[in-house]
Amino acid sequence: MNSKKKISPVAVVIGSDSDLAVMQSCIDQLKDFGIDPVVRIISAHRTPQIAADFAAGAAESGIEVIIAAAGMAAHLAGALAARTTLPVIGVPIAAFGGPAGLDALLSTVQMPPGVPVATVAIGKAGAKNAAVLAVQILALGHKDLAVKLADFKKAQTQKVIQKDSSLS
Repeated sequence: MNSKKKISPVAVVIGSDSDLAVMQSCIDQLKDFGIDPVVRIISAHRTPQIAADFAAGAAESGIEVIIAAAGMAAHLAGALAARTTLPVIGVPIAAFGGPAGLDALLSTVQMPPGVPVATVAIGKAGAKNAAVLAVQILALGHKDLAVKLADFKKAQTQKVIQKDSSLS
């Protein structure tokens, strides 16, 4: 862990500062649920020991879910999942000039048996869904989040109903 000690049930770990633009929707969605996540830049390839130490100490620091986003080879989520028993949610990021994030998707989703990474869609939609999935996991043990999640789902339903009725 770096010297910024913040207690949060969710960590958002990005492989590069260039991933922050995509992951901001995840961070914002978590904040909408009242969760101020720990946000870190850790590379599975450039800072492997920091990644290992972070994952190994995450639960002890109060983190309950890790969201990991990376592009290209996208080994970050798997590298973290290998060192923790916490749920890890992977967000594949499309790299500039790459194959639209398919490389990152396959790197994130294709994990060996016993080292699961829950993987969401590529990019901003996936980033937002990663936040909602993290809240769904946390809501199992946090009644306040369960209420906020139910309200969120009701609001989504109402938005669609309103859009549908505006067509008439």
